Amino acid sequence: MAWILLIIAGAFEVVMALSLKMSNGLSHLWWTISFLGFAVLSFGLLAYSLKSLEVGTAYAVWTGIGAVGTAIVGMIAMGDNVSFARIASIALIVIGVIGLNLAGGAAH
Repeated sequence: MAWILLIIAGAFEVVMALSLKMSNGLSHLWWTISFLGFAVLSFGLLAYSLKSLEVGTAYAVWTGIGAVGTAIVGMIAMGDNVSFARIASIALIVIGVIGLNLAGGAAH
């Protein structure tokens, strides 16, 4: 269950980052409220997941989902630059997160 909640927390981190972008420097009220709400949800689920997951692995998975998800959504939906270097870097993040998990990120 902790892994599922951690994945949801990572997805909320993506929405949090996109809301922050759309808030235009926290100057648009509803996007700012969205950012704050998803930040609380994301951090809350991360904190709950940490009750049974190793902190290093859980944090890497959470930030990895956030970074990869935000980069992909940015490229697909927000007109961010798409390049081989960006795609390769995203792949390296995914490989690193998988490697940390395989190296001993099981719940305790």
